[in-house]
Amino acid sequence: MSGTTTAAAGLRRRAAGAGANRWVVLVVLCVSLLLVALDATVLHVAVPAVTEDLKPGAIALLWIVDVYPLVCASLLILFGTLGDRVGRRRILLLGYALFGVASALAAAASSAEVLILARALLGVGGAMIMPATLSILRQVFPDRRERALAIGVWSAVAAVGAAVGPLLGGFLLEHFWWGSVFLVNIPLMLVSLPVGRLLLPESKGARNGPWDVVGALTAAAGLFGLVLGVKRLGGGELASPYTLVPLLLGVLLLVAFARRQRRRPYPLVDLRMFARPAFSTAVGCIVLAMLALVGLELIAAQYLQLVLGLSPLQTGLRLLPLTIAAMAAGLAGARLLRRFGPRRTVCFGFCLTAVAVLMLTAMGGHDNTGLLLSGFVLLGFGLETTLFGAYESMLSEAPARQAGGAAAIGETSYQLGAGIGIALLGSVMNAAYAPGLTAVPGVPAPAAAAAGHSLGEAYEVAGRLGGPAGAALRRAAKDSFVHGLHVTLLVSAGLLLLGAAMALRLPRAMQCEPAPVELPTPRGAERARVSA
Repeated sequence: MSGTTTAAAGLRRRAAGAGANRWVVLVVLCVSLLLVALDATVLHVAVPAVTEDLKPGAIALLWIVDVYPLVCASLLILFGTLGDRVGRRRILLLGYALFGVASALAAAASSAEVLILARALLGVGGAMIMPATLSILRQVFPDRRERALAIGVWSAVAAVGAAVGPLLGGFLLEHFWWGSVFLVNIPLMLVSLPVGRLLLPESKGARNGPWDVVGALTAAAGLFGLVLGVKRLGGGELASPYTLVPLLLGVLLLVAFARRQRRRPYPLVDLRMFARPAFSTAVGCIVLAMLALVGLELIAAQYLQLVLGLSPLQTGLRLLPLTIAAMAAGLAGARLLRRFGPRRTVCFGFCLTAVAVLMLTAMGGHDNTGLLLSGFVLLGFGLETTLFGAYESMLSEAPARQAGGAAAIGETSYQLGAGIGIALLGSVMNAAYAPGLTAVPGVPAPAAAAAGHSLGEAYEVAGRLGGPAGAALRRAAKDSFVHGLHVTLLVSAGLLLLGAAMALRLPRAMQCEPAPVELPTPRGAERARVSA
């Protein structure tokens, strides 16, 4: 057998081996995604314990909670495009290592400042892991039909992680101290590092021209300012210079970044991807889906606990059907996409989610288990169908050489949609809630103004007032909150229907031609070609 024939046979065996291992690769990537998704929500239930132990100020406590998603969102494009250049597996493994070290630092934090630093490092690690998982999936599954199934599993795992985070945190806090919510990351990372190094394939994009360091830093700074401003808008601080300045600077820096990318012969992010209707529409659908569904946080955190009086653990258990439905949608999404195409799949997901949100407007001041169960099941299935179809269309429309940048754009859209949703729907909620407390009999105007900030604060004011006035304020606050929730859900349904209309720009059918597998040439093959 000639050297060239031997080299070709070796390449075929290597391709077959990669195909046989691709599902193992999916499992490894899903484990890393699960950790990142868990860490985004596991701290929420530990905030009271952290406050009691470290005694942070109001600003420090806000940074402890927000610095992780803020840093993660701002660095996604930087690390996504860097992975395209230096190797996606390399960035992923570095993210694993940093995530483990930062978790240990967070668990051992003795002050608020150390915990903020650790959470920021966790955000850096998360930004390295998230786009790398999607871009490696794009590489390992060149056939779109198999890739759709892989992304469905990936999105189902993300839904599980986000939902299980509060449950796991609540369980750990009942038996251990608050630092235990971070320690669970370390053994999994210790396993993921050697397994990932052994099993995950390395892949890179095009290496034309130098990596645009200035552009990457400009994008990171712009996203940091934009996400920070949007988060402060969600807190109701519209006129504050600490909101307007970072928001304005963030927008200006992102405009400068876009102009810089258009001028460069080898851009960091090829903005021409947005000229493809399927890509830009998919990104818009991700933003709208997250923007509209932030109302779910109001239901989970306030309605179930403050109106219905459920404990955090009971709240988590009540939301389990939503998680199970999201998992089912992720696993069934590939079949739906093949049969109905991206346009009808995403449009159906938006419409189903809108129906679920409208159904939940029937919620009142008393528990209705059947209504909540039905609404949450439809909500989970519809939302996951929407996000799955949008992510799959976005990633498939992007060139394989820019998979990291495309994945980073998708994850950034997800984060920005959630942040804008908190700002927009939070404002709608406050506008509908506060007027109902202005004329409660026996309640002084300053007390009514304080109660108008939130339902939790209204309960505190009512407790201090006591007597008939306190009871009247509590009833009025509860009724006003339910009314505000109904208005917020109606606005969410409108945004979801707008998303369904936007999804009509997606392709009607799923193009399933297999893409070529990019494999590095073995040294033996090079020698064979030279000898031939």
